[in-house]
Amino acid sequence: MELIADPNLIVGFDKADDAGVYKLTDELALIQTVDFFTPIVDDPYLFGQIAAANALSDVYAMGGRPVCAMNIAGFPIEKMDISILREILKGGLDKLREAKVTLAGGHTVEDPELKYGLSVTGLVHPDKVLTNQGARAGDALLLTKRLGTGIVNTAIKGELASPEAIDSVVASMAALNDAAAEALAGFDVSACTDITGFGLLGHLAEMVMGAPVGVRLRAGAMPIFPEAVEYASMGLLPAGLHRNREFLSGRVTIAADVPEERTDLLFDPQTSGGLLVAIAGNEAAALVDRMRAVGVKDAVIVGEVVPEDAGRIQVDA
Repeated sequence: MELIADPNLIVGFDKADDAGVYKLTDELALIQTVDFFTPIVDDPYLFGQIAAANALSDVYAMGGRPVCAMNIAGFPIEKMDISILREILKGGLDKLREAKVTLAGGHTVEDPELKYGLSVTGLVHPDKVLTNQGARAGDALLLTKRLGTGIVNTAIKGELASPEAIDSVVASMAALNDAAAEALAGFDVSACTDITGFGLLGHLAEMVMGAPVGVRLRAGAMPIFPEAVEYASMGLLPAGLHRNREFLSGRVTIAADVPEERTDLLFDPQTSGGLLVAIAGNEAAALVDRMRAVGVKDAVIVGEVVPEDAGRIQVDA
């Protein structure tokens, strides 16, 4: 498929990035993204909150500020009461209010399967766009949210998750990445992405794809939902986790002393996950301190970018 060439398209379809970026002027670029999915929780209001936070995250990951959004919904009108859709939309609207983003409209179609999400428009300076590539040898890797939402959500569907696990995972998925993104200002950041369906290792593989650098991760340093380890040991693994593991075979080496349950968390597909940031190693500790000061309590350094093993990821205990 031949794409339309446009010199103002800074980030486009040819890159595996979080959103598209189009230059309007020398001082202003437009970020555009769209994301929607089927329910992952039973509460329609919370589903709306999570879906909205997830869609907004793409703009934050590009270094931008979301300004307006439009709803996208598919609704089985003959099977569900319209009040369910109203609660979903209310959840999304309240999350937009929290993010100070204007809802400009939307579109709903009749669909046998319920779906909801948003298209989001953001703004960024053309010289300050962050992408998921460009990590440099010597960079530290920083993660801002816990891992394990996919595993816990699988346990929720099987009615095996504890109330405490449900509450903590839902709160994380509904949390905006705005404070984490704003904390990056003034730091020497070389790459950034949000962790979603490809899992930590899948998105990290994109970050070093085709680059002359490799990655060393410390599995024990990862922020995790403790219950996710328990559920993984019970075999409560989402199908996407197995797909991620298969896709990355040959690119990831895992040390023999890394527990299998910890490995599962690295492949686990996340919903509305945190930001993964590559930052100059000498600034990483200061960035962690700033993030924690603004409420990003789970921010932690999880690894580093190295000059050898190009395109590969080594996971140590």
